[in-house]
Amino acid sequence: MRTSSTVTSSPLPPELAAAAGAGGGDGQSVGARSWTFLTNHAHVLLCLAKNEAVTVRELSLLIGITERAVHTIISDLVESGYLIKTKAGRRNVYTVCEEGRLRHPLEAHHTVNDLITALD
Repeated sequence: MRTSSTVTSSPLPPELAAAAGAGGGDGQSVGARSWTFLTNHAHVLLCLAKNEAVTVRELSLLIGITERAVHTIISDLVESGYLIKTKAGRRNVYTVCEEGRLRHPLEAHHTVNDLITALD
């Protein structure tokens, strides 16, 4: 299990900081039709697995979505058993449940850990 905190403030790793500075790092030019292979849910999960200290605000900047959307996605992931939410003082700490199975039938034979490992 990997543990993450989304309230503490700390510097981002260089690869995450570069992505945040580039508007999410999608590589699309202005006016180009924008899409990505991964959902925002996958992006939130992968960011939480990669950086224990990433905040909701940092997640929103990295992914290019609102803080409210990040909160909604985190709630979805907690309710579905992909994250465990615990209180640590005034902040929430999120533990990624790596043994969870991916949801789509085409990928259901893979775990969250498989996804994290493949994209690490």
